[in-house]
Amino acid sequence: MKYVLFVCAPADDEEPVRTAVTALLHPPSDATTVRVRGDEVLLDDGPFARTEEYVAGVDLVEAADLDEAIALAAKHSAAGGGGPVEVRPVRG
Repeated sequence: MKYVLFVCAPADDEEPVRTAVTALLHPPSDATTVRVRGDEVLLDDGPFARTEEYVAGVDLVEAADLDEAIALAAKHSAAGGGGPVEVRPVRG
């Protein structure tokens, strides 16, 4: 199954990353947000919704299931810095 990883960054970053993915996504209610604090992977159901952050990039990944997609998100360099990475399934 394909998953999209929304890579988020603080709103005060000067250089936004612009990318485009033409995939139909499941609704935000199906999202899981991944954050890493030290050695701990923190999960939240639903999308990230913090006004001090914005979507800075998008990665399309292939994973066997949500658990594997979460593991990939937790290893993302953005998550390692404490920022959220939203994981959302792609339709079809």
